[in-house]
Order: sequence, then C-alpha cells, then structure tokens
Amino acid sequence: MPLGEHLRELRNRLVKAVGAILLATIVAALFYKQLIAFLIDPLPGCVPGRPTGTAEAAHCGLISVNGLLSPFTLALKVSVTAGVVAASPVWLYQLWAFVVPGLYRKERKYSLALLGAGVPLFLCGAAMAYWLLPTTARVLISFTPEKATNLLPIDGYLNLATRMVVVFGLSFELPFLLVLLNLGGVITARQMIGWWRGMFMGIAVFAAVATPSTDPLSMLLLAVPIGLLYLVACAIAWCNDRRRGRTRVGGTGGSPRDVEACPLDLTAAPIEPPSSIAAPRP
Repeated sequence: MPLGEHLRELRNRLVKAVGAILLATIVAALFYKQLIAFLIDPLPGCVPGRPTGTAEAAHCGLISVNGLLSPFTLALKVSVTAGVVAASPVWLYQLWAFVVPGLYRKERKYSLALLGAGVPLFLCGAAMAYWLLPTTARVLISFTPEKATNLLPIDGYLNLATRMVVVFGLSFELPFLLVLLNLGGVITARQMIGWWRGMFMGIAVFAAVATPSTDPLSMLLLAVPIGLLYLVACAIAWCNDRRRGRTRVGGTGGSPRDVEACPLDLTAAPIEPPSSIAAPRP
C-alpha cells in the first residue's frame, strides 16, 4: 500500500483500540469502589485505637483523602487504568493486525501464537506488581521515624500502585515486541544476542527505577523475569532465522531480505524487418 493507505490503516487501528479502552473504562467505572478496595488491600493499615508514638504505629499508615475533588479524580484514574488492562487483548490484536500484512503465511501463524502470549505476559506483569505492593509499602513505611504516624493520601498511593501495574505489564511485553520485529525482518537473532550487555544493563536500570522501594529484592524480582523473557525471545528469533535459512535453500520462498533477485538476461535480440503499410487514401 502507499503511505497514505498505511496512515489510514494506522488511524483505523488506533480508533478501534481507543474505543475498546473507553468502553472498558466505562464498565470499570461502575465498580470503582471495589477496584479501589482491591488496590488498598496490600497496604498495611493502622489498627483503630492503637496509641500513637509507639514502634508499631510507626510502621503502619492512616489512609486519607485530601480535597473535595480527590474522590472523583481517584475514581477516574482507577477506572482508566482498569480499562487499559481489561482492553489489552483488543489493542494488542490491533497492533498485530497492523503488522501482519507484511508477513508470510507461516510467519502469520507464529505471530498469532505470539499474540496469544502477549496478553498473558501483560497480565503476569500486572499481577507481579500487585504482589510486590505489600513489600514495597512495608519497606517505604519502615523509614518513618519513631513517635510519628504516617498519613497516607489515597490518591498518592494509588498513583504509585497504578503506575507499577502499567509499567510492570508493559515491561513484560519486551519479548513480544522483539519477536514481532524479528518476524517482520527488522532485526535478526544475531543482532538481539549481540545486544545482551546493553539489554541486561538497561533491564537492571529500568528495574531499579520502576520499583520505588530501595531493597534489592524487589528490583531482582522484576529484572530476573524480564531478563529470562529476553533470552526466550532470542531463542525464538534464532529458530525463526534458521527456518528462514532452510526455506531459502529449499527454494520455497522466505522473507523479502532472503529472496535473491534472478540474473538479468542482457543478450541482444534480433529486430524484425520492417513491414509495408498501405498509404491512407486522401
């Protein structure tokens, strides 16, 4: 397709993805109280009646809401985040549908299998973020000085929780993106393996920034799965490149980069003798 058709295709895919997110957000808004309670559950709250100034009170938090508009902003933020997570099968499919016309039939089958793995990867990242929330909260609250009590604004805590859910979910999509680029012929397995030093360094830095707690355990719990998924993506790309090499040798086709042009025949062909044409009558 020409560039204009590609842009129109991209626009249509974006409209469908945004529409699915909006629809899921509206549905999630009907249950925003349950969603907020679900996100607050990992936070260690203070027991009512516990005297302030004790060591136990310093390691808990009093959840509060500040401002008149804070409850509405809170409900909107939680609903949008839940909509992005719930609509992940739709917008991941739209991403796949935009890339798949440039793939061969076998590569489409592989990419469809990867699409089926992309949604669970995103949900696994979101689940890991929720699993790390109690540890993150306890570590951060442990810095509270003695004879002090934490007042935890719920919007600030949910900002942290929703950001962790989205960031962890998207970070688990790294192998999905790399394999899609390999199937499209953009990168090769040799290039991916050659990036291992920079990739592992980038994963470690990303894990250190994405996890707000200062303990190394939380960083490792995020960095190790992403590193393993990167290695799995390299293995899938290596198998795909080997398959392309065998296909090219067998002469049954391959990726556009693997197809070699046929030699041109530049031999001069004889010209036919001129033929007579009757003159037109005046």
